[in-house]
Amino acid sequence: MWKSAFPTPLVSESALLRAGRCLSCEYRIIPTLSQLRTHYSIRHYATKNSAKEPESSPGGPKITTPPPSRHRAAPLRRQFVPNPVADPSAKADDADVVLPTLDRPIGVAAPPIEGENTGVDSRTMRQRRDDFVDYDKHLERRKELTRKVARPYFRDWTNLKYHDGKTFISNPRVFKSEFAGYFPNLQGLTLASRKEPKDTTTVLRGKISLVSLFSNRYADSHVETFLGTKNNPELANILEQEGQHAQRVYINVPDNRMLTWLVRMCMSSIQKSYPKEDHARYFLVRSGFNEQLKEAIGIMNKAVGYVYLVDADCRIRWAGSGNAQPEELENLNTALKRLIAEKKEFPESLRVNRHEG
Repeated sequence: MWKSAFPTPLVSESALLRAGRCLSCEYRIIPTLSQLRTHYSIRHYATKNSAKEPESSPGGPKITTPPPSRHRAAPLRRQFVPNPVADPSAKADDADVVLPTLDRPIGVAAPPIEGENTGVDSRTMRQRRDDFVDYDKHLERRKELTRKVARPYFRDWTNLKYHDGKTFISNPRVFKSEFAGYFPNLQGLTLASRKEPKDTTTVLRGKISLVSLFSNRYADSHVETFLGTKNNPELANILEQEGQHAQRVYINVPDNRMLTWLVRMCMSSIQKSYPKEDHARYFLVRSGFNEQLKEAIGIMNKAVGYVYLVDADCRIRWAGSGNAQPEELENLNTALKRLIAEKKEFPESLRVNRHEG
C-alpha cells in the first residue's frame, strides 16, 4: 500500500493512509461500468398482453405476476448455421464453366495521350497536402485498398484449371469504330531504349497493331496460340505482305517489382529472341497500369495472355484471351484484313474528318 512521503500537520496519519491508496485498491472500490448500467440504466420492456395482470379462474386462486428482476437477463446467443460443405469427391470440370462471348466493346472512354499512366507522382507539396485532407479522396483510397485485400493472391493461378484460365471468347466481328473504346497509353522501357521510357501511343498511332499483353512466360505461350507462325501461318503471311500498314506490339507487365527487376536484367537475352525491327515495339511496363485500366480492357486474370487488335486511332476493335480456338483464329484474320482494307480506303486525313463529322 502506498503512503505519502510529504508530512502535513493538518491531516492525521490515519486519514492520510485512508486517502493514499494505490491504483489497484481504488479500482477495487469503484464499481464497474457494467454494474452501473445494470443498477441505474436497466429498462423493462413488455407487450400489452404481458403488462396486464392475468385474471384468476373462478373459484381458483388468484395468479399474481412476479415483480421484474433488477438484474439484466443474460443475452441470447445467436445460432450460426454453418455453410454447406461441398462433396470432397466432387471435382470441378471445364463443362461446368461456360465462357462468355465478348459482345460489347472494351477500352477506356478518352483517347490516349503521351505521358499518361506513368506511375510517377508529379503533384506539388501543396497539392499533396490538399489531397491528404480531402475526405472524399480518402474514401476512394479506402475502397481501392478494400478491393485489393478482398482479392485472393492465388486466385488467378487457381482459375487456370478452368479452360486454362481463358476468361472470354473473342468477338466474332470487329467492333464499329464509333462505339469501340481506346487502348490506354502505357509507358515503359523498350529493347531499343533501355534507359529512357517510351509511350505505347506513339507506336500504336497510325498503324494497325496486334498488341500482345502478358506478365510471364506462361501467358506468352497463350499469345503465341493467336499470333505464332506455327499456330497461325495465315496471319504471318498477312503481316509480311502488309508490313507498312500492320505491326506487332509486345507489352510485358510483370506482377511485382522483383519480377520487373529480373526481366530488366535479362533484357539483353530477350533482345536476341526478337527481330531487330521489333525491338522498339517491345515494352516493359513497370508502373502506371492500375486495376481500373486492366478491368477497362477486359483483363480479369493476370496469369493469362491477352491479344488486342487496335486500329490506327488506338481503338480496340477485337480482343482475345487465353489459348486460341480455331474459330477465333479465323475471326482474327478476317478482322485484320478488314481493318487493313479500311485504312487503305480512308487515309489519315479522311479518317479524322469522318470521325469529327
